[in-house]
Amino acid sequence: MFPLPAAIALALAVATATPAEATPRLVPAADREVVFTVDGTITYGTLHVPEHRAGHRLRAALLLPGSGPTDRDGNQPPASPSNTLAQLAHALGDDRVATLRFDKYGTGRTGLGAYRDRPEELDYPAFVRQARAAYESLRDQPETDPHALLVAGHSEGAMTGLLLGGTVRPRPAGLALLQPQAIRLLDLVAMQLHAQIAEAARQGQLTPERQRTIDAAIDAAVTALREHRPVDTTDLPPAVARLFEAFQGPNGRFVDSDDAVYPPDAAAALRPGTRVLLTCGTNDAQVPCATTDALTAALRRAHTGGPGRVPLSGVDHLLHDAGHPDTLAPAVLDALHRFAGR
Repeated sequence: MFPLPAAIALALAVATATPAEATPRLVPAADREVVFTVDGTITYGTLHVPEHRAGHRLRAALLLPGSGPTDRDGNQPPASPSNTLAQLAHALGDDRVATLRFDKYGTGRTGLGAYRDRPEELDYPAFVRQARAAYESLRDQPETDPHALLVAGHSEGAMTGLLLGGTVRPRPAGLALLQPQAIRLLDLVAMQLHAQIAEAARQGQLTPERQRTIDAAIDAAVTALREHRPVDTTDLPPAVARLFEAFQGPNGRFVDSDDAVYPPDAAAALRPGTRVLLTCGTNDAQVPCATTDALTAALRRAHTGGPGRVPLSGVDHLLHDAGHPDTLAPAVLDALHRFAGR
């Protein structure tokens, strides 16, 4: 090989070297507070942005909590924290998915907001509107790719995510329906109560005749609520009677509007090809796998994509198993990775 003239050798060296500044700068993972307003209420949330290359737009998921006063982390203080949504944010962050979770009405920094002096007017559509505003806020964050948005909801939050999936713009690329509320609310409540009464009878705490009486009273109470009639609590155990009394009180508007939603009907509005994960835990007494049959069939009719329904062996409603009582079960993490992993 002939030696190159010094000038030519220097030129080649300059042309082939990689300047240090051309190496993409990594932005470390970080959380930041996000604030948005809906229906006159300032809502507070946490945006988790995983480590990423500077200027790179990320896939991003809106996280939606279950029923009751469940805050942005998936907790209902002062009860023992489960941190379900905070753990979901961490798991999705491992797959380079940014997440937004927020304090819904009645929780955290958000509180009741505009409904502070009229809580009886807070209905389920108000929570759906709040979730839609959160989705739009996530869409507009500088780190997120608006064409690669996801929604991940737990329990009632999964039903809310299903409703968003067919109405928001742009449509989400994927939905993770985790232990979803997949049938009408009062049907789910009745099913849970019947199961509890059956267990009490099995343990000898109730006679078969008393069991039949209570079961009939539960069904009659559900019918009365749907027909907007007073509930006869005479034959109900005290705890069950108080539950149905609460359903007629300040929570009546919410219960009625939530019960009006039949989740399988919402699946028809999804964009064909939408990636969907639906999980159900074999140890989930609140949302047994059988309750998701109709929704699973509706998702197939809507021509959504996989992974589809994934039964989780040994997993309970809070996404834990016996070996992982305080963290997401390995089966849950595996299902999430199948859904979100590239």
